[in-house]
Amino acid sequence: MATRIDPFREMDRVFSNALGQVMSSGRSNAMPIDLYRDGDKFVLNMDLPGVDPSSIDVDVEDQTLTIRAERGQAENQQTQWLARERPTGTFARQLMLGSGVSVDRIDASYADGVLSLTIPVAEEAKPRKIEVTHSSKQSTIEQAD
Repeated sequence: MATRIDPFREMDRVFSNALGQVMSSGRSNAMPIDLYRDGDKFVLNMDLPGVDPSSIDVDVEDQTLTIRAERGQAENQQTQWLARERPTGTFARQLMLGSGVSVDRIDASYADGVLSLTIPVAEEAKPRKIEVTHSSKQSTIEQAD
C-alpha cells in the first residue's frame, strides 16, 4: 500500500497545536490568523488593525517564522476609560515552518489592517510526475510437431 507523504503535515500539526494553545490562553484576539494552501504557496493573513506599519517585523530563523507588531494608544491625563477592550502593546507570534517551504522567497505586504505573507513551496517539495518507461518483448514459442 502506498502512503502519500506530505512535507507540510508537521507544519500543520504544529500550527494547530500552537493555535489551540493561544486560543485556550485567551490571547488569540491580538493576532488572529488564517492560513491556507493555494497551489504552490501557503498564504497567511494576520489581522493587525491599528498597527503602525513601520512597527511590523517579520523574521525567519531556521524554520521559525516570527511576526512582531506594536499597537500604541493615544492617551492624555484627562482620559477617563468607560470600556477598554482593545489590546495595546507589542505582540509577537511564532510559527514553525516545514522543511518543504522556500523561506528565502517569503513575501509580505500590509494593507487595510491585514498583514499578508506568501510562503512558496520549495521546488524540491513540489509533487512531480514520474514517467514510467516500458519495453515490450514478444516471445514466440515454437511448438514441436
